[in-house]
Parts: sequence; structure tokens; C-alpha cells
Amino acid sequence: MSQETKIPSSGRIEGIYIAAGHSYFGRHGKDAATFPMVAASEAECIAGKGLFGDRFFEHKSAYKGQVTFFALEVYQHLEETLPRAHGSPEIFRRNIITSGIDLNRLIGKRFRLQGLLFEGTEECRPCYWMNRAWGEGAEKALTGHGGLRAKILETGWLRIGSAIQDPTS
Repeated sequence: MSQETKIPSSGRIEGIYIAAGHSYFGRHGKDAATFPMVAASEAECIAGKGLFGDRFFEHKSAYKGQVTFFALEVYQHLEETLPRAHGSPEIFRRNIITSGIDLNRLIGKRFRLQGLLFEGTEECRPCYWMNRAWGEGAEKALTGHGGLRAKILETGWLRIGSAIQDPTS
């Protein structure tokens, strides 16, 4: 991978979430655990390891999902097509909620957010747990729009705000 894919100037980081433990991952055949996604205004991204304090931090070497992204627009569409009484984007257990960024376009590409380099590895494919978290039909509705798994290639901080601003400014 040589070239970096540019993020649109209108792109934003709308939310940042970290969980201390797994509520769904590795729990096939068991009930979901109850580790909440905790909102933060910033997250420390550690190259090759993940988000400091998150359940996938140092999960395994070269892990494809050191950080996960989810589009606010997908959440809003789901709200319109499969309404539920209570929900918010962190229900899908992705770390970074974005707007104005085509996450699927970043699969297999390097890109910068707030000056930090990431590598999009694959779609964060929805599973049957999405029906449990949101309601029947969520897994199918999210197919092809489940978010983005990525590797962190440079250490630094992400903060809520413009996706292209340098976090040190």
C-alpha cells in the first residue's frame, strides 16, 4: 500500500467509545455480557495495539480490528427503517462514530484521521448479536454497512471534531 486515501474535509468524528470487556465477542452460545461502551471526548491510539483501555487493546499481534469505525448516517438510516424505542450508535459496539466518510471506500486503504495513519482492513460484518442489540432485522439491514475494522499505524490521539484536523493543534 503506497498511497493514502483522502478523507473529505466535511468528515467528522462524532463519537468515541471504549469498553473494558467483551459483551458479544467470543460469547457464542452464551448470554451477552454487560460491559458498557463508555463515551469519551478523546482516545489514545497506540500503533499496532489498539485504543488504550479498550477490550481489543493488545488483543493479538497484527489484529485487524485494533479500532472500529461506524457511520452515523448508517445509524440514522437504521433508526428510520427499523425504529426502536431507545438506542444510540454505540449500541453496535464500534469505537469511533464518523459522519461524512464513506467507510467502505477505506477497506484495503491507508488513510489519515486527525493526522494519524490507519489502515482499513475489512468490513466490521454484522452478526446475529445485532438483532439482539437493536431488534429483529438489524443484522440483515447492516450487511455491507457494518462499519470498518482498521489497524493503527501511528500513535497519537483522536478527538471529537473535524476528521482532518491535526490533533496537536
